[in-house]
Amino acid sequence: MSRSDQLFKAVIFDCDGVLVDSEKIALAVELEMLAEQGLTFERSDYVQRFMGLSTYAYHAAIDEESQKRLGRPIAEVIRQSERLRAVMVAELTEVPGAVHAVAALKLPKAIASSGSMPGMERKLKSTGLWDHFAPHVYSADHVANAKPAPDLFLHAAAALAVAPADCLVLEDSVNGVLGARAAGMTVWGFLGGGHADDGLGRRLLEAGAERLVRDWPEAARLMAGA
Repeated sequence: MSRSDQLFKAVIFDCDGVLVDSEKIALAVELEMLAEQGLTFERSDYVQRFMGLSTYAYHAAIDEESQKRLGRPIAEVIRQSERLRAVMVAELTEVPGAVHAVAALKLPKAIASSGSMPGMERKLKSTGLWDHFAPHVYSADHVANAKPAPDLFLHAAAALAVAPADCLVLEDSVNGVLGARAAGMTVWGFLGGGHADDGLGRRLLEAGAERLVRDWPEAARLMAGA
């Protein structure tokens, strides 16, 4: 019997780009701010390399890249900017259908996100998702090693008292898929966020996603049978 033929006992969700449509906002603002500092990226390359990292790991990776290409660090400029937070507060919405699907899910569930706890709480409360998960909302702040390490997913599974092999993960980033797979979990690649490009599905499958899910209505149908 394949894993897809078995019943899961819990579902673990990424937050940004899966539950809240924040990645499209972050991509636009971050690429704009980086370009202003002289560091430009192809959108698809940026998504593959940096999406899903913890804030600390992201800033470290940006500084490594800027030192190599510009001869100076620039992450501090990005870190101190209020532009991203202001745009996020003004424009953030749920990924269409997320609240309805999560509310209908009967299995134990948790969030495992690379974002900070304060930021995640703000996003989840503003979109009506917080009460569907609390207290099982876990961030990079809870573990020593964030995605693509398995630590965060293992932490969430332990909190739910469910074996990793019995957990289904919904992820939209290569780093997230790699982390969930390293934790011994089944991963579905989610394509419903506003940031998803034509190559995202291929990258998620290559990272180890078992299948792709195009949007929340499809995810809800599949989880109902899982």
